[in-house]
Amino acid sequence: MNYEQKIQEAEDRLAIRELIDSYAYCADSRDAKGQMALFTEDTNFEVYYDPKSETPSQVITNNKDLLPVFDNLNTYKSTMHFNGQSTVKLFGDKATGVTYCMAHHLTMEDDKQKLMIAAIRYHDTFVKQNDQWLFAERKLLVDWIENR
Repeated sequence: MNYEQKIQEAEDRLAIRELIDSYAYCADSRDAKGQMALFTEDTNFEVYYDPKSETPSQVITNNKDLLPVFDNLNTYKSTMHFNGQSTVKLFGDKATGVTYCMAHHLTMEDDKQKLMIAAIRYHDTFVKQNDQWLFAERKLLVDWIENR
C-alpha cells in the first residue's frame, strides 16, 4: 500500500468513526432529521431485541420511514449513548463494521427517575456516496437491558 492509499484509508476510517458518533450525537440531541441524513435513501435498518434470533423485531427499508423510529427517543427525558470499540473493514467505497454502545434512557415516573441501560452492538454496512460515508445498513442488536 503506497502513501496516498494509507492517507485515504486513514481519512475513510476517521470519516466512518465520525459517522458512527454523529448517529449517537443526533440521537441524544433529538435531531431525528440529522440522524436520517446519515443513511442512504434505500437504507436497511433492523432492530433485534433478541440478538440470537435470525428474525428482526423491526425492519425499515427506506430512509423516509426512519423518522418515527428516531422520533421515539422523545418519549425519554434524556438519553446518553456511549460508543465504545468499533471494528471497520474497508473495501474501496464500501465498508463493514461492528460498534459497541451503552445506551442510557432516563424517564420520570411519579417524581422518581428510572434508568434503562441497553448494551447494544451495531452491525453496519457503510457506503461512500459523493465523498461522504453513509449507513447503507444498520442492524441494532440489544445484548441486554438493565432497569434501575
